[in-house]
Amino acid sequence: MMRICSLLPSTTEIVCSLGLRDSLVGITHECDYPPGINKVPVVTESLIDHTDSTSIEIDRHISAAIHSGSGIYKIKTDVLKTSSPDLILTQELCEVCAVSYSMVEASVKELKGQQTVLSFEPINLEGIFESIEKIGTFTNSEDVSKPLLKDLRSRVSNVQKKVTDAQDMPHVLGLEWLDPPFIGGHWVPEMIESAGGIDVIGLREEPSREIKWQDAIKSSPEIVVLMVCGFDLNKTIAEFRSARTGVFWDNFNGSIYAVDGSSYFSRPGPRIVDGLEILAEIFHPALFPRKHSEDDWIKIT
Repeated sequence: MMRICSLLPSTTEIVCSLGLRDSLVGITHECDYPPGINKVPVVTESLIDHTDSTSIEIDRHISAAIHSGSGIYKIKTDVLKTSSPDLILTQELCEVCAVSYSMVEASVKELKGQQTVLSFEPINLEGIFESIEKIGTFTNSEDVSKPLLKDLRSRVSNVQKKVTDAQDMPHVLGLEWLDPPFIGGHWVPEMIESAGGIDVIGLREEPSREIKWQDAIKSSPEIVVLMVCGFDLNKTIAEFRSARTGVFWDNFNGSIYAVDGSSYFSRPGPRIVDGLEILAEIFHPALFPRKHSEDDWIKIT
C-alpha cells in the first residue's frame, strides 16, 4: 500500500475522498477534515500561536515572520522520517497557507529511500479538479476519481445553468480577511461569478490581495460575503463583531453574510463546490432553496 504524507488540508481531503484514508501516514496540524483525521501523525507545526489573536494581530505576526525570514511553519523532520512516506503532497501557491516548497525539499533530502513529491498550484476551479485527477492517477484510484470529478463538474454546471434564469446579478465583495481587508483571489472570483454574482473588485486567477476600505466604498457592493481564510463560521462572526468599525461598515446598507471560509473557500479540494452552491443560495434564494445548514453560512444583518 502506498504511504502518503499530505502537507495540505486540501490534499488530505482529496486523498480521503478517493478512499485512501488508510494510506495517510502524515498530515498537517491544520488538517481537520474528514472527522477523525487527527488520528494520523502530524508532521508540521505553526511557529506562531494564533489561538486568541485578532485578524490584525495575526497579520502583523505573519508579516513580521516573513520579513525576518524566520518562516511561519516547521516540518517535524523526526515524525516525517518515522512516517516513511512514498508520496508527499505539497504546494508552491502561498507561503502563508502551508510549509514552503523549499522546506519540503530540504526535509525530503533527509529521508531514506525514494519519495515522489507532487506540488499543486490551482488558480481556478478546473485547476482544483485537475489536482484531484492527478492524485487519482498517481495513486491508481481512477475508479473513484473519475466518477467524483464527473459529479463535481456536473454540480458546477447545474449552478451555472440555473443562474441564467436570475433576474439580476448582485454586486458582491468577497472578503478573505477583515483587518486589514483582503479580497478573495484565485478561484474565488470565478465562484462568485459562477454562482450568479458580480465580483466588484476580485480578479479571476489572480492572488488574494490587500485593499483599502476606500476601494471597498468605491466598489459599491450590494452583498458582502465574509469568507475569512482559515476561520470557521463562529470565529468569522466573532472577528467581524470585533473588527466592524470604520466608514465602510458605518455606511454600508447592503446584506452581510458569513460563511465557513476554512471548509468551503480557502481549501482547493472537493468541498469547494459546496462553497459555490452556498454562494448560489445566498445570491439567488428563489432559484436555490437552502440545503446547507446554519453551521455553513448565515446572514448577519
